[in-house]
Amino acid sequence: MEIDLNADMGESFGAWRMGEDEALVTVVSSVNLACGFHAGDPWTMHRTVALAVEAGVAIGAHPGYRDLVGFGRRKMELSAEEVTADVLYQLGALDAFVRAAGAHLHHVKPHGALYNQAAEELELALAIAQAVRAFDARLILVGRAGSALLQAGTACDLQVAGELFADRRYLPSGALAPRSMPGAVIDDPKEAAQQAAQILSEHMVTAIDGTQVALTGSTLCIHGDRPHAAVFAQAVRERLEGMGIQIAPLRRPKDG
Repeated sequence: MEIDLNADMGESFGAWRMGEDEALVTVVSSVNLACGFHAGDPWTMHRTVALAVEAGVAIGAHPGYRDLVGFGRRKMELSAEEVTADVLYQLGALDAFVRAAGAHLHHVKPHGALYNQAAEELELALAIAQAVRAFDARLILVGRAGSALLQAGTACDLQVAGELFADRRYLPSGALAPRSMPGAVIDDPKEAAQQAAQILSEHMVTAIDGTQVALTGSTLCIHGDRPHAAVFAQAVRERLEGMGIQIAPLRRPKDG
């Protein structure tokens, strides 16, 4: 069995520092890099791309709403055309640094409120998928397992990947529990590793209310903006490898 272990990175901005990028990039198999809207700036993008290339991990874009103050976690009401344009803009910005480093973009995973809204709203999801297809139809579109974003990606003839979460609790619906809900964020690396192990071995997750929810996917996320993210990623990786599960980037058809 094989699973991609991904993390969001490059979310610093100016003098403000976020995450443990240098440590985290050595543990995961792919990274999702902020593109300057919810976080990130040209120097951070340049530096983080270099880290990813040196580590040999797959590089993905992590576009979000234009909301530096709210870290892209606040819902915004934009037209489909505006969303498509904003995503295209961000993909182009990150791709410049990736190409300059002699690498290529591998996937796209929306951030924060944009990700969560697109999981439920098909029109918004289609706006994102259409931007990805227009930019490069070879890119993999990553979205929450079972979400409208995956449906939209498939409709746009993109390869899609359902995302699972090790360090967040789920609602009985299969959606992530809101961060405002007590217990929504898992604060113990061993608990995160246990949740990852349960999902991959049983294709089920224990929701925040104790019910069992069916869940499958091909990439597993550790949030890079959380405290001790590298410790969490290492705990999850060791647990999964101990089960005989290989950690490897998502495979595109042409990659074999």
